[in-house]
Amino acid sequence: MSKGGLTSLEICAGAGGQALGLERAGFDPVMLIDNDAHTCATLRANRPHWNVCQEDLRPFTGADHSEVLDVDLLSGGVPCSPYSVAGRQHGADDERDLLKVAIWLASEVSPRAILIENVAALLTAPKFSASRTFVREELTHLGYRLHWRVLHAEQFGVPQRRPHSVLVALRPGAFERFRWPEPVGDPPTVGEALHDSMASRGWKGTGAWAAAANTIAPTIIGGSKSHGGADLGPSGAKRAWEKLGINGTSLANEPPAADFELRYGVGKHGREGLPRLTVDQVALLQGFHGDWVFSGGKTARYRQVAQTLPPSVAEAVGRRIAEALG
Repeated sequence: MSKGGLTSLEICAGAGGQALGLERAGFDPVMLIDNDAHTCATLRANRPHWNVCQEDLRPFTGADHSEVLDVDLLSGGVPCSPYSVAGRQHGADDERDLLKVAIWLASEVSPRAILIENVAALLTAPKFSASRTFVREELTHLGYRLHWRVLHAEQFGVPQRRPHSVLVALRPGAFERFRWPEPVGDPPTVGEALHDSMASRGWKGTGAWAAAANTIAPTIIGGSKSHGGADLGPSGAKRAWEKLGINGTSLANEPPAADFELRYGVGKHGREGLPRLTVDQVALLQGFHGDWVFSGGKTARYRQVAQTLPPSVAEAVGRRIAEALG
């Protein structure tokens, strides 16, 4: 429960990247809702005092939970699969889509502000114009004005190319005070971000590997429950990782051993002599700093990491929302 600061209701909370960033921005969640047991366990493990509700969002009724009514912020990252290429982009016709559910919940909860994150295509793809029109018309009817923009995670210190569509809706007075956050500068490279982790078991090749991994990572994908496992995505993504000296065909249980021999161009696809990433290392590339634990087996943990909004992006937007609310 809030101790006097700004309050939030987090829906589709996932592993907590958005909630963690908003916490840093001054928001105290009165409730976090997600239907996945592993993500709820992750939230409880990291913040035992948070009120985590494992429930499907569709039947959730705000009137049954008085603490969520009139919160300062309704926030969440509704499922991206309906709008992503990997999810085949069925949009509102996808049974996994919760965008309308989130907007309908806003009408019941009546928050002072709304923050909804998704893949960039929700905002940029012509085929989703009907979804965007629905959001705009419904929120306008509810008395909100809205900003919608694509933000790039790498502009907020995340060593990864990761665009997000971010919707911010506020009441008219606060809307006039809202300003989008400014980029913070160049992010670290993959080599810089993972150097210490790669060297943690004494790997002698860390320096050479890190020097060659001298750009940011491609978008981390592969978090869907409908297909795939603990790997870094389809063949195109694997080739992009290979250029960074990473074998993306699977994830490792621990960083390279001291005697691991770095070899480029080995094996059928040229990846067998390259180190694989651990889930914790993928989390570092998502902007987590090692103190956030993920619950479940390797595949469940990877899916949580892959699907989350980097905390620094949520924090940057959250701070601007907090300033606008006054």
